[in-house]
Formats: sequence, C-alpha cells, structure tokens
Amino acid sequence: MALNNTYEARLVQQETAVGAGVQILLLALLGSAIGMGPAGWLTGLAFAIASWALLSLALHRSGLRSFGPANRVTLGRATLVGGVTALVADSFQDAPPVTLFVGLTAVALILDGVDGKVARRTNTSTALGARFDMEVDAFLILVLSVYVSMSLGPWVLLIGGMRYAFVAAARVRPWLNAPLPPSTARKTVAAMQGVFLLLAASALLPHAATVAVTASALAALLWSFGRDVLWLYRTHRATRVAPAAAAGRRARPELVTS
Repeated sequence: MALNNTYEARLVQQETAVGAGVQILLLALLGSAIGMGPAGWLTGLAFAIASWALLSLALHRSGLRSFGPANRVTLGRATLVGGVTALVADSFQDAPPVTLFVGLTAVALILDGVDGKVARRTNTSTALGARFDMEVDAFLILVLSVYVSMSLGPWVLLIGGMRYAFVAAARVRPWLNAPLPPSTARKTVAAMQGVFLLLAASALLPHAATVAVTASALAALLWSFGRDVLWLYRTHRATRVAPAAAAGRRARPELVTS
C-alpha cells in the first residue's frame, strides 16, 4: 500500500514537471517568433521554476494522489500566463505583437471558466485546486496591470496589487482570513478585471475610453474589497462582543426582591 501511494505521488509530481517543460517550450516558440530579449527569457524561466517549485510543494503537503483534470486545465492556463508574463517583461524593451499578446491572454481568461466546471463535473474539487486557480488569476491580473500602467500611469497597479495587499494585511489582522459568504457580485467583479485590462491593453479603444474602462475596473474592485472588509470587520466585532456580554451577565449579581 505504501509503495502504491509513493508511486501515485511520483506521478502527480511528474505532471508539474511536464508543466514546467511545456512552459519552457512556449518560451522557445515565443522567442523564435518575436526575437524575445533577455528580460523576457529570464522572467519567463523564473516564472516556470517558481511555479513548478511552489506547486510541487503544495501537492506534497496536500497528499493528493491524483492531479486531476481540473488542475491540468489550470496548469495549462498557468503556462499561458507565464508566456504573457514574459511578453510583458520583454515589452520594457520592445512592444510585443498585439495579436499575440491579446491571443494568449484571451485564451487564459477563457480557460478560467473551464477548470471550475471540469472540477464540478468530474467531482474532483479540492482546496488546493481552488487555491491554484485563484493564484493564477491574481498573478495574471497583476501582470496585465503592469502592462497597462506603462501607458496609463502607476495608479493602474492598484488593480493588480490589491489582492496581495489584502493578503499582507491579513497577516497583521488575522480576522481578515475569515471565510466570506458566497457572492455573485464578487465573482463578477473579479472576472471583469481581466476582461477590462485586456481591453485596455489591446489598444483598440481611444485613450479616453481606455482610461474610463480601467478606472471602472478599479472602482468596482475597490467597492468589492471594501464591502468584504467591512463585512469581515463587523463579523469580527460581533464575535468579540457577544462573549464579553455573556460574561458580563454571568458576573452580574442577581437582584433579590422581597
């Protein structure tokens, strides 16, 4: 039984290695197609190595015996995000072909709606898969915000950095780690970030419209995060006040009437 578990664990780890190999192959294709410079190559390789290492560590800790079809879709999406990241890094020297950049990003965004459906239909939903999907989403938004900020200004970085600022704040205020209730509005706002940033990056709109679209994405994100933080704060206060009030009632002496 132990040998079988070891064999399955190795198969799972091999899939992450294959993902890293496909990432390097994509970088090679991009390099030959557009003559990608050192910045793009180094950034793409760093992404491939970091993704492989972090995913391998997470899989080892989770003890999953099968990688699962949904995680394969997410891994494919992560490979595309690595390609987009390399193009953005290379854009500091030479602007990438818009068609190629938009194409890779669009496919990555479309696949974001696929892995969740695959997980539900195959009954392979896991906490690791959900976290993997979320981290790929967040990093793609960060990379897109970096690219758009080069033409619109550093304020766009607030879109990509907001989720990471929230994670950092949660280390100081642990109550921010409490689970949030399901919200269609939250999911809609999260999904629109990638679409709006891709639209802004495509250079298809006039400058004023591009600013308006990006500002709308930021405003919606601020509203969504603000609403969630307020809910978490109120819930945290309620959980602290209720025990204190109960303790006060127990400590108060009963009134004796004659």
